[in-house]
Amino acid sequence: MRGVRDLAYGLYERRLARSLPTANLPRHVGVILDGNRRWAKLRGGDAAHGTQAGADNIEPLLTWCEEVGVEVVTLWLLSTDNLTARGSELDSLLAIIEGVVADLADRGRWRLNPVGALDLLPDHTRKVLKEAGELTRDTSGLIVNIAVGYGGRQEIADAVRSMLHEHAAQGVSIEELAQILDVEHISAHLYTKGQPDPDLVIRTSGEQRLGGFLLWQSAHSEFYFCEAYWPDFRRVDFLRALRSYAERERRFGA
Repeated sequence: MRGVRDLAYGLYERRLARSLPTANLPRHVGVILDGNRRWAKLRGGDAAHGTQAGADNIEPLLTWCEEVGVEVVTLWLLSTDNLTARGSELDSLLAIIEGVVADLADRGRWRLNPVGALDLLPDHTRKVLKEAGELTRDTSGLIVNIAVGYGGRQEIADAVRSMLHEHAAQGVSIEELAQILDVEHISAHLYTKGQPDPDLVIRTSGEQRLGGFLLWQSAHSEFYFCEAYWPDFRRVDFLRALRSYAERERRFGA
């Protein structure tokens, strides 16, 4: 019986992939990898078990993105709120994140770009993230933003702070800056500066909220909420998200 289900699933997945309108697919996909803990709890495991299962599902996702021509992927692995977790639990989560980031860098297939308040992270985690960015800096192809210690409000605050420092170094007064300030000044100092904003944001686990993910950049994004917990997120779920996106008429206004 399972073999029949697997065959039917494979046929459906291939049909879905063939039916995607390739001219109307997202350039930048953001993914909130949610549900690792609940997935683990259902199986009698701890948070680290769920985080590892989620980490193991990242490389398949990047491969699926490559297959359809996505140019940028932003993965939210750890929020600034998560940094307040109990010491041993946080240590385990960071160790798993360090491991998956190092493995992705060793593949040499993707350009990894760590984003977040890296100064809030432990020294070793920050070192692993920065080394992954350096190692893959000249890699062509898919850009993968690794959001660790990330919060949307923190990003905007950091962008404004960076902008103020830059203009102060140029001798621009606060009054002068107030006269010329526009959204592009802030955009130029975001963690994702120079990249297209996300066209599609996917959140797994059934939660229907951003939770602070790419607050500035997602002003015109389309959203797709998937019931599956992140470790159970399959290629067919990804293809359904793309189909939903492709079928929408995007309106860039109120």
